[in-house]
Amino acid sequence: MTLMLTMMFSIVLAGLSFHRMHLLSALLCLEGMMLTIFIGLSLLPSQLSLNPFMSPLVMLTMSACEAALGLSLMIATARSHGTDNLKTLNLLQC
Repeated sequence: MTLMLTMMFSIVLAGLSFHRMHLLSALLCLEGMMLTIFIGLSLLPSQLSLNPFMSPLVMLTMSACEAALGLSLMIATARSHGTDNLKTLNLLQC
């Protein structure tokens, strides 16, 4: 089980590192990483020191907040720069 979760996380991490052209694809890869961690927290409750029902709920709440923040950042970037391509963004200019 942990091998499968590790493989899922590494595949999504490879997707994040190789397909960073658009901000939306990077956000989708981050969401996949959060869902992999959520599945891991849901399936392995006996190894956690916290309440086994509370940690997946907290993780899912943080994932929803991360998704909302990422989408608002993408909309603000698309409105200010006209596109969501990451290559056109200059961090020194923003």
